[in-house]
Amino acid sequence: MAVTSEELGTQDIKKLLIKQAVPSSIGILFMSVNILIDTIFVGQWIGSLAIAALTVVLPITFLISSLGMAIGVGGGSVLSRALGSNDREKAKHVFGNQIMMTFLLSTIFAIIGLIFSEQMLLLFGAKGAIMEPAREFFIPIIISVPFLALCMMGNNIIRAEGKAKFAMVAMIVPAFSNIALDIILIKWMNLGVFGAALATSISYFMCFLFVLWFFVSKSELQLQARHFKFQIPILKEITELSFVTFSRQGVVSILAIILNHTLYLYGGEHSITVYGIISRMLMFALFPILGITQGFLPIAGFNYGAKNTKRVQESVIISIKYSAILATIIFVTILFFAKSIVTVFTNDPKVIAETPNALRWVFAASPIIAIQLIGAAYFQAVGKAKKALFLTLTKQGFFLIPLVLILPHFLGIFGVWIAFPISDVLSTIITAYFLRKEMNIKPITTTDGLL
Repeated sequence: MAVTSEELGTQDIKKLLIKQAVPSSIGILFMSVNILIDTIFVGQWIGSLAIAALTVVLPITFLISSLGMAIGVGGGSVLSRALGSNDREKAKHVFGNQIMMTFLLSTIFAIIGLIFSEQMLLLFGAKGAIMEPAREFFIPIIISVPFLALCMMGNNIIRAEGKAKFAMVAMIVPAFSNIALDIILIKWMNLGVFGAALATSISYFMCFLFVLWFFVSKSELQLQARHFKFQIPILKEITELSFVTFSRQGVVSILAIILNHTLYLYGGEHSITVYGIISRMLMFALFPILGITQGFLPIAGFNYGAKNTKRVQESVIISIKYSAILATIIFVTILFFAKSIVTVFTNDPKVIAETPNALRWVFAASPIIAIQLIGAAYFQAVGKAKKALFLTLTKQGFFLIPLVLILPHFLGIFGVWIAFPISDVLSTIITAYFLRKEMNIKPITTTDGLL
């Protein structure tokens, strides 16, 4: 049963978080499984070089489509607080402005991507033999990016309304579509990388159709023409908070550029394939923690808008507890089954030899990342854009990028992998400090909590 926006302020936090986080986690799981299976099909049916091509192209398309995610998350915070203060008219204006912003910006950037496709692929690391399959994958994907951006934006608003199960289905629809189309277009029709790209593009459009259906028939936010008119105060509020998410994705894209060039320099094409596998495992393995983070956002935002600080604090602590337990289980699984995981993706002996240890190092600090993720999400949920931006950028921007640039000079390719846990530890320490200071949380024993 879906949670109404009012119940975000009244239900027991543990039960509410489970109701919000489980559908979000399942949705992310299906999306992650989709990406995993897509990578497996590409690796097994086309070749390991095609995985490297996907690793180059996807950061470009996700950078553009993340405009929708950013506007969805930032505007979702504004919308949740508007619902918490019972201002439904503002909530509708926020949503209408989000739709217009997402459509216009994603379309403009997609056109720019088409015009400068060659330059962008080179910038993101499509060197040597990677360029041709990367080019073949890029064109169909970039055309579908506006649909993906609208899906990402809409999904966050569905969640902000408390309708986490519908948000889950919105992520399941493209997963099933893409897997089925992969089999048809890659395996049966032998269309190679182009078939993989076409399958992904069609799946984005299927997701868009579902999100459109939800807002027409199920949403509490039934819009009229006046709600689509841009309002400067609302645009400013959305933009300030959206900039946090988009900056994070922008930094992730810069990181992808640096990683791809560094990996190619120290290990060649196959090292980019190694990271392609690891990056997909990061998305897949951490799905429950990401689900809890997404489930936490509307709860914290609504109760902050309702000035119920006790429930806000309780939601932070419970979210961190649950996430840390799950992250520890994930790390132990990766530690013992790394090699078995890698062999599912490829038969390339070089990739199989290098990936397991790299995978273990990248996941080494995962048991503590809950503090960093929930802490940064808290500041975004309550509308404190500057602190949210700072904490969001700590891992990739302040630590991981510099470490990736510096450590390989001394440690070779191992320097890339060890940079991940070091940046996790440093960013978590900083986030814990700000979160404890902000919420005036006293140190808690290990039997009570994790802050």
